Amino acid sequence: MLYRYLLFVRFVLVNTVATALLVAAYLQGWLDGVFTAYLMELSAVIFLVFLYGLVLCGAKIWRHSVELNDVKAGTPDPRSRAGRYLSQIRGANPENRSIKADALRLKLTDRIAGVRHIANALVFLGLIGTVIGFIIALSGVDPAAATEVENVATMISTLIKGMSVAMYTTLIGSVLYIWLIINYRILVTGTVDLIATIMELV
Repeated sequence: MLYRYLLFVRFVLVNTVATALLVAAYLQGWLDGVFTAYLMELSAVIFLVFLYGLVLCGAKIWRHSVELNDVKAGTPDPRSRAGRYLSQIRGANPENRSIKADALRLKLTDRIAGVRHIANALVFLGLIGTVIGFIIALSGVDPAAATEVENVATMISTLIKGMSVAMYTTLIGSVLYIWLIINYRILVTGTVDLIATIMELV
């Protein structure tokens, strides 16, 4: 009973620590640049994609925790993947059992791949922000007007705004990718444990 829902407890602890670090960074003022007018929309999109991935990962980890508890207790739910697998191999020959075991591994690993794809999407969204930032920065540069002193300040201001978009969106995408991929590794560990525990019942 001490180790029931251990997988989900790890998930909660990792995200509690990560959230505390995020709040600390906000209180230190390190995230002030993210809330500028040029960044808010893109930052919000990246964060919402991350949030969806985190909720999806948490739901899968919870489901794996429940199934692991049931399988370790020797009473898997007949509607669960473990219960369906055990009912399918009952009375089957060794070759069919091997095929069913491979199919179970493929199904379980395939169902968690979506979290990895969402994590990768965070990096790509950050890179899109980088490209947008460079476009903003270069759009303000006019070589013909650069010789006039009154135009230089405006060009430098646009250049700085564009570079801030590029840097901050890359940073946001990268940090949220690391955060989500740590949770994904917890999910992978749970999936491997679930598969191994189911195989031990056979």
